[in-house]
Amino acid sequence: MSRMASALASSSSAFASSSRKSRVATGRRCNRSSCSSSTFSTSSSTTPTPTRRIRRGDKTRAMASGTTEPDWKIKQREQDALIGKEETAVKTRVEEMLKPILEGADNKVTSQGDDEGLNQQLQLQGELSEKIRQATKMLEEGLVERDSQVRLLLLAAFCSEHLLLLGPPGTAKSEIGRRLSAFTKGQYFERLLTRFSVPEELFGPLSMVGLEKDMYVRKIDGYLPTAQVAFVDEIFKANSAILNSLLTILNERLFDNGSERIEVPLLCLVGASNELPESEELDALYDRFLLRSSVEQVSSTALGDLLKLSEASETKARADINDEQKFSLKASDFQGVKEKACEMTTIPDSVINLMTDLRAHLQDKCEPPIYVSDRRLLKAVTLLRVAAYTDGRSVVSDFDTLLLAHVLWQRPGESALVQDWILERLAKERGVKQVQYLLAALFGRACRSDENDEEESAQLLKEAQGLKQILTSQLNDLAGATAGGVPQLKRHVWLSPAESERAAQSLSPMFNKARKGLEKLLEETLTLEVALERKTEPHVMALLLPEYWADFIRSGPIEDVKPLGLK
Repeated sequence: MSRMASALASSSSAFASSSRKSRVATGRRCNRSSCSSSTFSTSSSTTPTPTRRIRRGDKTRAMASGTTEPDWKIKQREQDALIGKEETAVKTRVEEMLKPILEGADNKVTSQGDDEGLNQQLQLQGELSEKIRQATKMLEEGLVERDSQVRLLLLAAFCSEHLLLLGPPGTAKSEIGRRLSAFTKGQYFERLLTRFSVPEELFGPLSMVGLEKDMYVRKIDGYLPTAQVAFVDEIFKANSAILNSLLTILNERLFDNGSERIEVPLLCLVGASNELPESEELDALYDRFLLRSSVEQVSSTALGDLLKLSEASETKARADINDEQKFSLKASDFQGVKEKACEMTTIPDSVINLMTDLRAHLQDKCEPPIYVSDRRLLKAVTLLRVAAYTDGRSVVSDFDTLLLAHVLWQRPGESALVQDWILERLAKERGVKQVQYLLAALFGRACRSDENDEEESAQLLKEAQGLKQILTSQLNDLAGATAGGVPQLKRHVWLSPAESERAAQSLSPMFNKARKGLEKLLEETLTLEVALERKTEPHVMALLLPEYWADFIRSGPIEDVKPLGLK
């Protein structure tokens, strides 16, 4: 017999038995009372004895005017006392278990561990992060509404990747590209391409001495193969004679000079264009730019700030950038960051799943489809690692994925589409519904289980503990992402203030709602776990988890509810 059927059957039989006994006893008392009244009819009327209040669980019978309280009522009170005692014990234990879990989630962000090596590494990352903040502020001087482009410029350099600035003429694309050369100290190359540009303009002229020796080599000093930072305007004007060598430099950092293949010290190339590539032969070049940004005109709200700027302020900004004492970043700060980031950072499954689902959405559900190559997706993962590392963290955050809005688009208008999808994904309830369904099913199985089957009871307890671990992990992740009202998002070194503010306004209410839902579900899961540990009867579990009990009665098979007297 199941635990629920056994409990209900025993309660029903006890109630029926006590009812029959009370009726017999009452009949007997009535006969004795009538006899007494006839015998002592001449007696004066007596004052009824006041009823003595019975304490809950007390087995003493109340006496009132010579009558005895029915047995069934006493047993019912005793049973209520036992139920109340069990209910209180379960709730007390749940409170004891819930408190440290919630405190652990709240303290997760502030606790950095006792690993001295880890703390030293985090300190170094924090120093680099502070340097980036100072450099970003300096690079933004003299520019209006170019916060995002400046950050992408530095991020591309730390990733050893390239940045494409796409927009109409006169939107400071060239100025942004030139400012990255501040720390190169002369190893900078800049060129404007036309449809008639020749390879010599980028890679250097042929060596006349080499030709005399039957060697086809170029004099590359001062040209792209020796540059550390480069800016190429109208990049998509490159013709087929330039493309092959340019692609090799951008991707492999190699240049074929005659019969010799040399390494190129290029850290970052900034490309600018007024239009998207038109021919298919330029698609490979377009894909080499991991980071892309659409540069628009200054908005009407900020146009007044732009008009207040003077040429003197722009000249001063350039001078400050070139001043080694004022500019915090040095060329050495960029060396080896990509390798350290890949070694020191980890990517949680939530980020991997988000990127996988995002690519499927872009390629399968968007019209026209947005193609994302395998190479681009792998480089995007590396970019997220570098973003986390340079922001002083060892784990990639879900918020870092907002940077994918500058990576996974083919046309400028698709950037907002990617960002909206990521925000919607981050704002979703984090698996609460799925865990709630699992808990409801587990509650129903617990009510139907046989209390004498130890193996089944152990399996149910194990599954309840598994749900508890899932919810605890989700609470910790949510706390790590949103502690203190999402300051991590607002202080993100690579998100511009406008991007951070927009994301915070969208996510904060949803995260607070998700946290409350997770805490409630965790409390319910702990209640079921404690009830299974104590082998609590189903009718007590119904009082502890009334919503799940109602759902079980409403939607359970008829065989499970027959003990309740339903036909």
